[in-house]
Amino acid sequence: MIEVVRPGPLATVQDLGRSGHAHLGVPRSGAADERALRLANRLVGNPEGAAGVELTLGGAALHFHARAWIAVTGAPLPVRIDGRPHGMNAPCHVPAGATVEFGTPLAGLRSYVAVRGGVAVEEVLGSRSTDLLSGLGPAPLSAGELLPVGPLGDHADIHVDVAPVPALPRMPQLRVVPGPRDDWFAEDALTTLTSTPYEVTADSNRVGVRLDGAPLTRARHEELGSEGMVTGAIQVPPSGLPIIFLTDHPTTGGYPVVAVVVSDDVPLAAQLRPGQHVRFRTGQAR
Repeated sequence: MIEVVRPGPLATVQDLGRSGHAHLGVPRSGAADERALRLANRLVGNPEGAAGVELTLGGAALHFHARAWIAVTGAPLPVRIDGRPHGMNAPCHVPAGATVEFGTPLAGLRSYVAVRGGVAVEEVLGSRSTDLLSGLGPAPLSAGELLPVGPLGDHADIHVDVAPVPALPRMPQLRVVPGPRDDWFAEDALTTLTSTPYEVTADSNRVGVRLDGAPLTRARHEELGSEGMVTGAIQVPPSGLPIIFLTDHPTTGGYPVVAVVVSDDVPLAAQLRPGQHVRFRTGQAR
């Protein structure tokens, strides 16, 4: 068992989500920075889709009742095991009875903790992910909660010492593909979107990143019928200020989508923190 001593601002259990249920109105959910969770799991020999803990702005402490191997990835933050500092992006042994404490990220927003064997909370619709929008999956973690760890089974051996990762950019540039409703906007809307920086607001969460900056002017003002939404969609409400949909986004929406962030850049969007600036440019994934 892993005991939650303190969860920090927000800690949730996440895997790669419950895909295949959008037609029933069930969001995929899952790790906001999927790339970071996959790496953490690989480092401890788990399948990439094993459930781990997603920390928002760090500040958590976890007590391990039995020895374990963990890996911490995503937003860089201080990691201490019984007061001793340990690095990120590498497998790390935790002795039985030790407490792992996490500081505040120096950059980015979300960090991931994988434990060998995976966090084995009960599955809901094939996933252990917490979905803040629908309420599916386990509730956000709270102090005193116990998290079961799954059996090792035929898990891979741990061979990697450390996995270097690039630093998070101070002002990310997210590639976007125009549409599907860019024709609902003025001709200069895409130019505005891709030529000026936008600031992340404090209203952002796992559902979406709300932005402040130059509004995008609508050319059509009639009601748009609800249509399917994808992760990375940039939806524009009547205010004209864009919202980037993240993993807990609704499966349908009634505001036009001017462009979609390419899937390779969604992890960067998931690491945007309030007050940070971001830019967009048109371009396809490599």
